[in-house]
Formats: sequence, structure tokens, C-alpha cells
Amino acid sequence: MKTGGIGGGHTISGLYFEGRADLVEAIKKLKGYKVGEDGKIFFKDKLVAQSLKKNKLYKYLDANGVDYKALLSARLLPDSAILVFSTKTLYVIEMKFQKITGSVDEKLQTSAYKRKQYIRLMEPLSINVEYYYLLSDWFKKDSYRDVLAYIKEIGCDYFFNLLPLDRLGLPTSL
Repeated sequence: MKTGGIGGGHTISGLYFEGRADLVEAIKKLKGYKVGEDGKIFFKDKLVAQSLKKNKLYKYLDANGVDYKALLSARLLPDSAILVFSTKTLYVIEMKFQKITGSVDEKLQTSAYKRKQYIRLMEPLSINVEYYYLLSDWFKKDSYRDVLAYIKEIGCDYFFNLLPLDRLGLPTSL
């Protein structure tokens, strides 16, 4: 949105999530966006990105001549991953929604390792990697202060309930 709120009707700010939502389904609901059955993402009928969640990432790598087994000992399956063509960046988004203490607490501490693994996977294609968490309000508790600081210190980031489109390199203006 522009300063003062002018032009807000022509601006898309982000994707809101409630519960365990699917990133592609959220994108489909945005004005100006369309998503094909193959996960290709269009804005105003222009191809802007490709969804590569879970095993689709490895199909993409294989189709582009990258043997992941030569780079990693085991597959990582991202909750969501979007390859944005204009920035040559793979945005890996892990969604963590909690209502009680559980194993997700420790998963947040693995961000440095996972980011490095995704960087290793995408390096042969000269594709950059950004690693984000989309978190529920549960993680706003003071007991998560250190791990949230760590996530940022190692070059990753996190968001609560809203994933800003501009942080994904996706168009925001209609």
C-alpha cells in the first residue's frame, strides 16, 4: 500500500493464513493471479513463478539435469517452495502452526542446516535460496525469543500468519 493509503485497491500486500494452509491455494485467491495444474504461477497472464513443494522440487531438479543424490544424502521435502523466475530465487517456506508444545519447537532450530542443504541443491542451477518460516501466534511467546533471534542471525526469516508477497519476489501491483 502507498503512503497515506492511496492506491491500496491496486496493491496486494500478502498471503494470510489460518491453520495449516497451502501456499498455492492462498495465491489462487489473489486478484490477478492464476495457478495451473502443473504449479506454474501466473500474474496478469504472465508466468512469474513455479510451485515446487515436496517432491516437485526433485522433479524440477531432475528435469534440469541435477542429480540430488550426488549433492545430498537424503531428500528434504519443503512444506512450500516457490521458484520466482525474475529473481532466480527459490523461496522455501516451512509452515509451523502450534497450539501446544511439541516437536516443532526443535524443528525451528534446524533452519541453518536446511538452508545450507537447499543452497547446495540449487547451486548447479545458479538459483538463490531464501528460507522462511510462517508461524502461528503460538510462537510469539517469550520462550521462543532465542530461537527466533537465531533464525534471523543465520540468514533466514520468519513471519506470523501473513507472508508478504514482496518478500517472495512476487508482483504486488494490479
